[in-house]
Amino acid sequence: MMRIRREEVMEEVKRQLWLAVPLCSVGILQFSLQTISIMFVGHLGTLPLSGASMATSFASVTGFTLLMGLASALDTFCGQSYGAGQYHMLGIHTQRSMLVVSLISVFLAIIWANTEPILLALHQDKAISKEAGSYALFMIPSLFAYGLLQCILKFLQTQNIVFPMVLTSGITTLVHILLCWVLVFKSSLGSRGAALSNSISYWLNVVLISLYVKFSSSCKQSWTGFSWRPLHNVFDFLKLAVPSALMLCLKAWTFELTVLMSGLLPNPKIETSVLSICLNTFSLAWMIPFGFTAAVSTRVSNELGAGNPQAASLAVRVVLSIAFIEGIFLVSAMLLLRNVWGHVYSNDKEVIRYVSTMMPILAISCFLDGIQSALSGILAGCGWQKIGAYVNLGSFYLAGVPCAVVLAFVAHMKAKGLWLGIISAFIVQVIFYVSITIRTNWEEEARKAQSRVEHSTISSIATLGDRLLPYQKLEQNS
Repeated sequence: MMRIRREEVMEEVKRQLWLAVPLCSVGILQFSLQTISIMFVGHLGTLPLSGASMATSFASVTGFTLLMGLASALDTFCGQSYGAGQYHMLGIHTQRSMLVVSLISVFLAIIWANTEPILLALHQDKAISKEAGSYALFMIPSLFAYGLLQCILKFLQTQNIVFPMVLTSGITTLVHILLCWVLVFKSSLGSRGAALSNSISYWLNVVLISLYVKFSSSCKQSWTGFSWRPLHNVFDFLKLAVPSALMLCLKAWTFELTVLMSGLLPNPKIETSVLSICLNTFSLAWMIPFGFTAAVSTRVSNELGAGNPQAASLAVRVVLSIAFIEGIFLVSAMLLLRNVWGHVYSNDKEVIRYVSTMMPILAISCFLDGIQSALSGILAGCGWQKIGAYVNLGSFYLAGVPCAVVLAFVAHMKAKGLWLGIISAFIVQVIFYVSITIRTNWEEEARKAQSRVEHSTISSIATLGDRLLPYQKLEQNS
């Protein structure tokens, strides 16, 4: 019995690594697009760099993060439908998601078009705000492409189809480098050329991955073409999509708020620089648990949809073990590099020393984030996004932000205090998530998943029947 159990564990480890490693690569490649653009703009001068950086941060907070969160509802819908063998429903759910993110993108585009006045209202520098407004304007087409791309990636991910995503993302990144060089240095667009490169690259990725879905035999059962059925039951989708977006946005907005608060500290140039380096390092390190988050949400949703509660429970235990081991290695690496990491970002000795003292705190936050990311993936696989949204609201805004304010401004711990506030939020978050996961009745969750799939399928069939009924009556009368 023990031998079989060990084989089951090893098989689950292989399945999760098979998903996580490619998805981690996709995350890094997607993340690199905007980073590459910023790198090219950096050669144009300080003002274009400041404007592009502010516009990119603004775009992430008000657009990209929200769209990614909305599309994450497909982790539940598509994942459970695939596990239940209702393959045709994956295309319907995906089209419904594409409709929602496209409509939301229209309103977000209006916000991006007014980036300059919004930043000026927030008392940002006039020259930088003008530069950021121009950059954001040329990024608007990327907004619509990004939302559609996230939906298609989730559609493939929940079917365990990951390597085409790596290939198309890799091709897009290579083309993006060439585009940036041409549009930034060989045209009169300057920094706006980098923003336009983002838009072209995201649309290129959408086209490439759509061609795969259209012509690949792997998607014949799950993608049966566009139909009217996704127009119905949009509210059911939103009941998961909105909490999914809040789960992600509440966390992301906290980091942006922390950077803004660093500007209120004494010697804000040093504090903001160090905190920005920490945030960039944290974002880079997050790409590793991101892969496992997506992997476990797929594994749990697939198994629950298939009515295999024991397999779903095993997937949970495996991913938490992997996250713990990965976190230990990451902490060790960050501690070993603590005295040299600052040199990557700056030549200022004070900044380098400050970063060195921040690295142990940053390492702890990365470890906790790896655990909570795995637990967040479990919640998405089960369809518990609403619970996750409440937990994140309490963790970050009732615990994390107040702690950060007290430690930074009252205890005078400055940037350390701000980041310790984030750690306190992670601790509260992990405690709640672990408590929820331990108390889970996986048999009951499997029944709920199958009920959700049946409801979606029956609603879809009923909708199609309603559309066909007038024609059937006409045929009978004739």
